[in-house]
Amino acid sequence: MRFFVYLIVFFSFFDLFSQLPIMSPFALSLGASTFIAGLVVGTYSLANVFGNVISGFVTDRKGPFVILLVGLFTNAISLTLYSTVDAPWLLVGVRFVHGFTNGLIIPAAFTFLANRAQPEKRGKSVAISGAFVGMAAIAGPAYSGIVASIIGNPSKGTPMIMLVNGVIMAILALLAFVVLRSVKRVKKEQGKSSEKHVGNMFRHPGIQRAFAGAFFLMFSQGVLALILPLKVEALGFDTKTTGMLLSTFGVVAILVFLLPINRIFDRVKPMITLAFGISLMGISMLLLGQAHELLNLYGTMALYGVGFAFLFPSINTLLIDSSEAAHRGKAYGYFYAFFSMGVVVGSYTIGALNLNFQGAFTFTGILLLLVAVYTTYGLVKQRTASAR
Repeated sequence: MRFFVYLIVFFSFFDLFSQLPIMSPFALSLGASTFIAGLVVGTYSLANVFGNVISGFVTDRKGPFVILLVGLFTNAISLTLYSTVDAPWLLVGVRFVHGFTNGLIIPAAFTFLANRAQPEKRGKSVAISGAFVGMAAIAGPAYSGIVASIIGNPSKGTPMIMLVNGVIMAILALLAFVVLRSVKRVKKEQGKSSEKHVGNMFRHPGIQRAFAGAFFLMFSQGVLALILPLKVEALGFDTKTTGMLLSTFGVVAILVFLLPINRIFDRVKPMITLAFGISLMGISMLLLGQAHELLNLYGTMALYGVGFAFLFPSINTLLIDSSEAAHRGKAYGYFYAFFSMGVVVGSYTIGALNLNFQGAFTFTGILLLLVAVYTTYGLVKQRTASAR
């Protein structure tokens, strides 16, 4: 049953990552301007935020099964709508529906996994889920890129890719109805209003750092998506090199997720591994700004992958430790809303500041290191309070 939920996680992120190489060319093939093409990409993430938050509230009220089923079925339908698109603004509307429905799935799936993880193995559990996310990050762009290059015409290739994704989602929805309907949801404690709990949740130091980690993790991803291809091109390499660099970080992260080193996430406090992971990511960003040789780029992306592999399980474990099971849906809903916002804010901020390659990576590296300092300060404060 857990493996089936891991499959849902994999294909939900596969759906997300498979869009990366093809959505902008698809928008341009419909006659969209560069601005509208950017809106097509950003609208998905914006809608994802709303889906994440609503999913969290419904998960706590009805359990993850209902929202998982609704999310999978509606996501499957939304993916078929790409075949009907013949104008840029219609594509923007489809992107909103697609982003919203995909946003319903992830918080429910992770809440299901978190509520059924053994307390002493919760770190290893989220590391395994991270490995499925990493595999989706490698397989998704490769699949869509290969299919798109074979078909050639973006106006035909993109709808076909989305349609295949939709069929997969429909199959998962049918299987979920059979496999997961007998799972009992966690009973909600009485006496705490939803509004009061949300306010308390945002004041919890562990929740704050988990949200900050999620936001700045994806902030850095937004910067990578925007700046790395431009830097690689400026150094005289092709888009295939950019794909290989991104795959390098993904492969390294998966190795850390799956090798015995993943036991560290159950033995070391998540704030420590969080600070360590985001520090490595910050250092790798600083090094990316200075790198001019291909070998150096591969080395820094491998370092980024190690940092990513330490950060992702840490923020998930911190979220589990800092939230009650009956309200974990809302916690994961806001958590993945910060994920979605991080990508948009990262790419928008760097674009608005009009920084060069080195400036963009340096700015991002400093931000990540500041988050590491913030996390370390929280750990010191926690230890000081417990010593009194």
